[in-house]
Amino acid sequence: MTSKIGSTVLGHPRIGPNRELKRALESYWAGRISEADLREVARELRADTWLSLARAGLGSVPSGTFSYYDHVLDTAVTFGAVPRRYAELGLGALDTYFAMARGTSEVPPLEMTKWFDTNYHYLVPEIGPDSRFSLSDRTAVEQFREARKLGVETRPVLVGPLTFLLLSKPAEDGFDPLDKLPELTDAYEQLLRELHRAGAQWVQLDEPALAADRTPRELDALRDTYRRLGDLAERPAILTACYFGDPGEALGVLAAAPIEGIALDLVTDPSTQDRIAGAAGLSDKALVAGVVDGRNIWRADLDRCLTTAATLLGSAREVAIGSSCSLLHVPYDVDAEPDLDPQVASWLSFAAQKVREVGTLGRALSEGRDVVATELAEARSAIADRARAERVRHHRVRARIEALRPEDSRRADYRTRQEAQQESLRLPPLPSTTIGSFPQTTDVRKARAAFRAGRIDQSTYRQRMRDEVERVIALQEDVGLDVLVHGEPERNDMVQYFAEQLEGFAATENGWVQSYGSRCVRPPILFGDVWRPEPMTVEWASYAQRLTDKPVKGMLTGPVTMLAWSFVRDDQTQADTARQVALAIRDEVHDLEAAGIRVVQVDEPALRELLPLRAEQRPPYLEWAVESFRLATSGVSEATQIHTHLCYSEFGDVIDAIVALDADVTSIEAARSRMEVLADLNEVGFQRGVGPGVYDIHSPRVPDAHEMADLLEAARAAVPAERLWVNPDCGLKTRDYAQVEPALRNVVKAARQLRS
Repeated sequence: MTSKIGSTVLGHPRIGPNRELKRALESYWAGRISEADLREVARELRADTWLSLARAGLGSVPSGTFSYYDHVLDTAVTFGAVPRRYAELGLGALDTYFAMARGTSEVPPLEMTKWFDTNYHYLVPEIGPDSRFSLSDRTAVEQFREARKLGVETRPVLVGPLTFLLLSKPAEDGFDPLDKLPELTDAYEQLLRELHRAGAQWVQLDEPALAADRTPRELDALRDTYRRLGDLAERPAILTACYFGDPGEALGVLAAAPIEGIALDLVTDPSTQDRIAGAAGLSDKALVAGVVDGRNIWRADLDRCLTTAATLLGSAREVAIGSSCSLLHVPYDVDAEPDLDPQVASWLSFAAQKVREVGTLGRALSEGRDVVATELAEARSAIADRARAERVRHHRVRARIEALRPEDSRRADYRTRQEAQQESLRLPPLPSTTIGSFPQTTDVRKARAAFRAGRIDQSTYRQRMRDEVERVIALQEDVGLDVLVHGEPERNDMVQYFAEQLEGFAATENGWVQSYGSRCVRPPILFGDVWRPEPMTVEWASYAQRLTDKPVKGMLTGPVTMLAWSFVRDDQTQADTARQVALAIRDEVHDLEAAGIRVVQVDEPALRELLPLRAEQRPPYLEWAVESFRLATSGVSEATQIHTHLCYSEFGDVIDAIVALDADVTSIEAARSRMEVLADLNEVGFQRGVGPGVYDIHSPRVPDAHEMADLLEAARAAVPAERLWVNPDCGLKTRDYAQVEPALRNVVKAARQLRS
């Protein structure tokens, strides 16, 4: 008899409540601590997580959700999918792992892209005809045993085999990684047998790829794989987790498979709940109802969640409460935010609170509402307070939205603008620039921290930032870049910086969320109507422009990215919220132009990120996403050049939207993929300026000018030189000057080489 799974979460944050793993990783990479020291920090974080979840009273605790860098990379290593160029480096296991993630002086890292429609980045596995799968790493078994020694029985979590291959990249043109599914399934079978022998009662296989459109062949592959895994005689019970949307026809396939449980996301797409009734085969399975939002931070409406779960009773052998997805995407604890406005804080739920919500709902479902009456009343009160709070709505913002006209989102035609900008800017062919940020030195960070803490006054702080701007401008002029930036020393983050100056946002102090590896962000909380009290960037851009005769770009973050990288209000449509943010940015664009800034970059790296996973849901999103960008960037003169930047995405699905943005210049991530995106741009007849990145800034590696020139040659084969720009893939904030300066000199050298 299969044991009950009980209330559970599908995963947990892993960077540490105080970013302990981040600091340990960066110390290890810098040679300040040993591998043993790093592993000890990781062990303590895992132990703290397992014990805290067990104390919270969950029916099942996940293990295997810890990672030194990325869980997809972990899966590749587990099953031996290590490309030969890394295996031949002769490094130890951990350093080979980090070489795949970060690259070395000899080899670049694996390609990186977004984990579905989240702001988390995963390393893209490379699978080819010569790939050989085997159980090469037993970390999942070892961590199960590690938790058991602490007295915690856990449920190991793995990326499912279908999702792993669907997220992989063919190592050779024309090869389909899915062809390797039978061989990969052999390796999964071996791991399941070893987990069973170790004593695991349940194992969780994550298949979020099922929330996207899947072909008949892929559904057949799903059917065959889970039939094989289910028929395995010696294995734990299998819980297949489908999240980030409606699994569609895949739910019926899984319901008919000989597995014991299915976890469903009932938050992202409410239609998933309706699909459950028609899924024959669920009656003998456990159903984990994901009613607590694992991606956003609003306090759960416990009454509504409980009602949803109660309607499912009888549709499955067991109905258990769960999170909609892993809690990887939310911060650790609201209680770690003593400076957050108490009213706003009362509306919030981070990972610690979500675990409690899952536990509360689990008790209510099994024992009745009366046993958690106090918790239900508290949630009810907080939700009612948020609904009636005056600070959430601003009548002038709403009136301005109502008054918008179609012409407010239009500019003159591109050819007219191009001629005016050539006359205004007088740039050489293949102009070189950067994406915006420069390294944030220790001195810069210390000055910002001292200002926040009140140890230095505003005048002293501003002077230190001006000194850094002068340094950045002088360096760019010495290097020979054509369009300069002020370097953004005053900015903590490209979204948070603006959120802290816009009404309708709240910022956290410790609300860190992992973006990739050791990189963490603090997403702001967008709780109310958005408006701009005063200019946000004009002072810094104007100061930089006074230091040089070359054009300096004004640097802003676009409305879609402001939404994607914030925790966004759920009481109105995203389209309405995006328009409010767009109007605030529009005011800043106009003030920059009035201050003499002739180039303004409005970054939208998250354009692809928010794209719905199912094709039928995409047109409405793309319509408001494009409209909000154009609203933010229209109303300026033809001579003002508008740039945008997009990074780490599969651009093919949004290529028409990129065209529709109507930016004068679009810079894009392209170095890791070696300019593959340009074929998509050519296919739709893209006729505006484009800057495909020639330097991958997410790796400490410094490519030489010859390598960059080769990439530029590939780009020039697809884009005429008169429309081609030369730039890094992304901002330089996370690198240091010892890496950045030689890399930028190589960028300029490569550009000049092609000009001649």
